[in-house]
Amino acid sequence: MNPAVTPRERLIALGVLLVVLALAYAVLVHPWWTVPMREVGARIEQLQERDARLRAELDQATAVQVRLRDAQQRLATQPGFLPEATSELAVAGLVQRLEAVVGQASPGNRSCQISNRSPLQIEGKEPYTRVAVQVRLRCGTPELAAVLHSIETGTPRLFVENLNLLAQRFFGDAQAGGADGGLDVSFDLVGYLRPAGTAVEGAPMAVAPVAAPMPAPTALPQGAMPTATTPAGMPGPAPTATGTPGAPAPEVRMPPPTRAPAPDPGTPAAPPSGGPDAP
Repeated sequence: MNPAVTPRERLIALGVLLVVLALAYAVLVHPWWTVPMREVGARIEQLQERDARLRAELDQATAVQVRLRDAQQRLATQPGFLPEATSELAVAGLVQRLEAVVGQASPGNRSCQISNRSPLQIEGKEPYTRVAVQVRLRCGTPELAAVLHSIETGTPRLFVENLNLLAQRFFGDAQAGGADGGLDVSFDLVGYLRPAGTAVEGAPMAVAPVAAPMPAPTALPQGAMPTATTPAGMPGPAPTATGTPGAPAPEVRMPPPTRAPAPDPGTPAAPPSGGPDAP
């Protein structure tokens, strides 16, 4: 007969089975199955969130294009950068802009005039090319306010930096009845050039000149010698004695030299005339 199993022994066997299953899960199932599946699940969630974010951005593409087109149209009507392509042209444009603003604020330069204007050398690395002109004015207070307001609120965008104000007793010639309470003003007028590589709508594109095709060589008859062609505008070879340019000179043959006949040995030589034997 099989011995009866007591309840205590059953509990012990059940506990040992649970411990064995736990150890098997911790050693075999958890590191080789549970952990990789959790990582895959987290990766799937990240990809789903990214996909949703990209889909939302794609859905906004049409609205973004419309807003970009509107912004470009506004910038075309109100440009922020200087229209010139080089720093030298931009400096000249700043000076012309300053003269126009001062002329509007004080027609005839009666209450405001430009004392000095000189370009400034800008050194340093900036994302946009900076152009500056050092300005010195002698203006009245209302005219100065009008000049500064016109500069900073107009287009293209200009900035006033290093503003210094110095009160003076008379504006202009005191003996001629100059106005009292003028200001000696100095500041830097700054603008920025358009970044390189950004094209302006409506600007003409430079077209490279097309080289003229080279003429095809002409075939020479058999036995003929090739001759050098003279470019247009260059003088040709000088004419020869025959009058044909480039023709070879005719060969001149000289006659062979003549020799005197040898004297006969049996014939006595005649004495020279006027010698001692002459009669």
